[in-house]
Amino acid sequence: MSFTHTPAGRIAETGPQSDSERRTRVDLAAAYRLAALNGWDDLIYTHISASVPDEPGHFLINPFGLAFDEVRASNLVKIDIEGNVVGTSEHPVNATGFALHAAVHAAREDAFCVMHLHNTAGIAVSAQPAGLLPASQHALRFYGHLAYHDYEGLAFTPAEGERLVAHLADKPAMLLRNHGTLTAGRTVAEAYVLMATLIKACEIQLQAQAGGAELIVPDDSVCARTAEQLHDGGAVEGVLEWPALLRKLDRLDRSYRE
Repeated sequence: MSFTHTPAGRIAETGPQSDSERRTRVDLAAAYRLAALNGWDDLIYTHISASVPDEPGHFLINPFGLAFDEVRASNLVKIDIEGNVVGTSEHPVNATGFALHAAVHAAREDAFCVMHLHNTAGIAVSAQPAGLLPASQHALRFYGHLAYHDYEGLAFTPAEGERLVAHLADKPAMLLRNHGTLTAGRTVAEAYVLMATLIKACEIQLQAQAGGAELIVPDDSVCARTAEQLHDGGAVEGVLEWPALLRKLDRLDRSYRE
């Protein structure tokens, strides 16, 4: 199968890029660079998308063929949920990536940013029957807040999209069995911080299991109380972390802002 999305059409821009779109582009490009810095990328595959502020049904996604550390604010592709490329872009997008992200954006108004990765720890835990165990404080952030979707193959069809968003429901994170991790955030920062927490929880579980002994986990009441505390009444995550992460990137390479 071809992994390159064939646009349903091309829609001309109706005006200059807004300040809010520009900020979103910078944040999204930063998320790609940070993912690459952490070793979360997978060659040219997997995707992080973000809605375009004040443009319902439009979102930004990475150009297919570029590595995560090549993504810049200016080369992100704007596309709508119908598959039309908006504006001018010399780059294609990945077909399955477009389909998965379009399905989540269309179903969840609060999913401003959707992050899907093929990180090793997440895939390994997704292949375990019990999935993510409440074996660490990081994992407890997702106690009662983690969805699962069974593997259905490479071709992401509209029918699978319906099943995936039904399984995701209103949860902020998902393990795609035998495939990877997904987070949905109200901001780029939130999706990123949720992903960082989920990946660390998976890494901790795998390292603890490597010892061969049965894992100690808190009882259900402690798990539920801690999850409620970490959920913090639904507060948006990443508010404090994101500026620090951008400062780190700026010290290393500011080209993501271009």
